[in-house]
Amino acid sequence: MYLSYYGFNEMPFNITPDPKFLFLSPTHQEALQHLKFGVRERKGFIVLIGEVGCGKTTLCRRFLNELDPARFDTALILNPRVTETQMLKAILGELGETKLARSQVDLVSQMNRVLLERIHRGRDIVLIIDEAQNLSFEVLEQVRLLSNLETDKQKLLQIVLLGQPELKEVLAREELRQLRQRILVHYELHPLSHRDMIHYIQHRLTLAGGSGRPSFTPWALRAIHKASRGIPRVVNNLCDKAMLSAFIRQSDEVNYWDARRAVRDMALLTS
Repeated sequence: MYLSYYGFNEMPFNITPDPKFLFLSPTHQEALQHLKFGVRERKGFIVLIGEVGCGKTTLCRRFLNELDPARFDTALILNPRVTETQMLKAILGELGETKLARSQVDLVSQMNRVLLERIHRGRDIVLIIDEAQNLSFEVLEQVRLLSNLETDKQKLLQIVLLGQPELKEVLAREELRQLRQRILVHYELHPLSHRDMIHYIQHRLTLAGGSGRPSFTPWALRAIHKASRGIPRVVNNLCDKAMLSAFIRQSDEVNYWDARRAVRDMALLTS
């Protein structure tokens, strides 16, 4: 509703994981460097943890976009609620394999052949599993076994696990100690500080084609940060609702009361 009124080319606060809108706060920049380092140095297992809405998926897509397609083959698994066999098939499918073995044993053999062939062609293979806190023990164990595939000089597969804070509890289980010992790169995303959130909001407004309208008052920004706790997805929702409130008033300023109305609306939706 407010798109043309404020002169935007697109909605500034969509919650879809568009890498174009990724704001590299200090914590996001550091997380991205950890991912790059882990893959570049072939560390095997890499774990990135963050609260819901902190930008893990968007960061992951930015990371994938920055990998050189001439060197890397990637497999991105978005639905981890699968069996071991389904996981193996999903990985091979993501790698472009069409003729898949039937049994779990044969799939592992096929995986080994495919990875070896690609390594010999100078490729590096990266597997990324999103929402990894939902993986069953059996699938996690299968993923760990995949990390055993190696030549004399390197691992055949670099594995990135993205998950919510519950993933820490999953990995802390005694029966997963072998997997835990293989995690050489680990990073936890933090929410945006008040200052970073201000830059984040301006970043999105500018990328959406804004030209200074509307502006957020300091009190509106304080209210949004307090209610969102610095979580980008919640910031997006609150800013979108607050801007709609300002538009209804035909105002070029998003004030404290617009922000408060947005907070109340969010509370009603989640109650």
